[in-house]
Amino acid sequence: MLTYTPVSEAGGVGKTTTAATLAVSHARNGRDVLAIDMDTQNGSLSYFFGPDYDRGDPEADNLVRHLVGRPKGDFADLTHEVEAGVDLVPSHNMLEDVHEFLLNEKQQAERLGESFSMYHQLHRVLTDANVRDEYDVIIVDTAGKAGPILYNALVAVRNVVIPFEATAKGQESIEGLDDLVDGLEENIGVDVGVLAVLPLGFKNTRDQREILEGLRAQGFPVPVVIGERSSLMEGCWKQQCSPFRYIEEHRDREREYELETLEQFEELARHLEQEAGLDTPEEVTA
Repeated sequence: MLTYTPVSEAGGVGKTTTAATLAVSHARNGRDVLAIDMDTQNGSLSYFFGPDYDRGDPEADNLVRHLVGRPKGDFADLTHEVEAGVDLVPSHNMLEDVHEFLLNEKQQAERLGESFSMYHQLHRVLTDANVRDEYDVIIVDTAGKAGPILYNALVAVRNVVIPFEATAKGQESIEGLDDLVDGLEENIGVDVGVLAVLPLGFKNTRDQREILEGLRAQGFPVPVVIGERSSLMEGCWKQQCSPFRYIEEHRDREREYELETLEQFEELARHLEQEAGLDTPEEVTA
């Protein structure tokens, strides 16, 4: 099974777009994909795919209720089938208070002489729901900053994909993430692997080439490099669809560089699948 979360300490680098595009790419290759939106911002996977769902409904069952052991239904009922057969667990406003909810559960358990790990609850929920029997790929889109949402995601999936801009600030964010992962491994006892680093908006300047060479010299896997595609990505957000559907349904003509970008995301998805040891299915071109 392939499980990962796209993570970046820097904002606005294309984390959610990367998660959505890779989810669709896996599904187009015949994989059963579960995407989980744990981002508290409105510009998240839930907005990107646009399922009919009210994230502010306080009565609705949602992932937070499952994390604290108070679900209103089965985990499978949280999912919405979206583009290309991807199942999405949408975000909910309760995520903004998830630290308080988890802390309350921990304190109550301690008063009863029981244990409660604040950072292992997503792993528990997915295990109890037997998601390994239903899906080949799980992608969790999270908040970029350190905290219980990111920690729950990392403990559950154990792997990261790092989208970043090839700038000094982007390099700093990768180093910061490396420190965060090291601290998590030491404090919680889980191993977290970097499956890929994904440079986005690459303009092939000398400074960018030096940063890229430095990353590879440090041993980071960089399977593909994506050029400047702001028009494509902005169009995807406007139409609430992946680049695959956007080019097929909303572009007036094919643009070679955009088709090349789709091929690069497909290449990255195949790399991630191979890293997980997934069997190669016949390619689905839906």
